[in-house]
Amino acid sequence: MNNVTTMKTKMMMLILVLGSWGAFAQHDHAGHDQKKTDQAMVMFKDAKLGKAYEHYTHVKNSLVASDSEKAKNGAIELNKALKDAKASAASMEVAAKLANTSDLEEQRKLFSTLSNEMATLVKDGKLSMGMLYLEYCPMANNNTGAYWLSNEKEIKNPYFGDKMLKCGSVKEMIH
Repeated sequence: MNNVTTMKTKMMMLILVLGSWGAFAQHDHAGHDQKKTDQAMVMFKDAKLGKAYEHYTHVKNSLVASDSEKAKNGAIELNKALKDAKASAASMEVAAKLANTSDLEEQRKLFSTLSNEMATLVKDGKLSMGMLYLEYCPMANNNTGAYWLSNEKEIKNPYFGDKMLKCGSVKEMIH
């Protein structure tokens, strides 16, 4: 009977240990329903420039998705933000042109010039947090190539959308 009692005691201990282990196990399900974000946080020393970059990103992402109406609306807001940030006349002019067309191919051509203007604006220590990537597609603009800015290293080409989404490379990291 001593063996039976010892066996029961061991079984009870095992059940208690396993039960308590399951009860105290941490299951972190936080954020499982949230949409995964693939963009790193970037902050600018000048909040107005940060707002302009935010709208630039909206235009870029709209072109990646081949959505000319969203790109047009983003360019309208970008133009306002560039004025607030006291950006160059050239950057405001190209943003205004982009905002005035719904032709996706024309928007993509204008976006090349806009990206060059934005790259000039954000360089030289204007970031207070994060990193930007200057990315390049050699096939854009009839094989003359074109740049764009991104807060992620992964290539998402705004010049070809899903036709050639991954075409391009990182040419520079902006701190």
